[in-house]
Amino acid sequence: MSDTDLIKLYSQRILGLAAAIPHTERLSNPDASAKKRSPLCGSTVTVDVQVADGRVAAFGQDVKACALGQAAASVLGGAVIGRSLPELEGARDALKAMLKEDGPVPAAPFDGFEVLIPAKDYKNRHASILLALDATVAAMREAESAACA
Repeated sequence: MSDTDLIKLYSQRILGLAAAIPHTERLSNPDASAKKRSPLCGSTVTVDVQVADGRVAAFGQDVKACALGQAAASVLGGAVIGRSLPELEGARDALKAMLKEDGPVPAAPFDGFEVLIPAKDYKNRHASILLALDATVAAMREAESAACA
């Protein structure tokens, strides 16, 4: 990776998002929690959700990731409230396709992930970028299972 590539990858916008992650407080009484870890880089994201009517009513996240993972968590944090499990799964699948298959940017309200397009050439960073969405989907599935039990 050349210096120019690194500068492009860690743009001011990515670094700005990484520095201002929303919902960084864990919830005291979540309906469900999930922790995901990238085995490649060791990044971890833990999320808590409270769910009402099948949608995220409250959200907290603890992000221990590289700037790209932090930026992804920031974009997610800005869009997650009010979202359903199918919407979150769709955003995760679209982000994965954008990174791995040159797919389009996820639809609004998740279109902020377009800032991570330069990372698609860095496969070793994809898992970290997907962590926050993977953890949120897992927590929502857990909450849904608990609600049905």
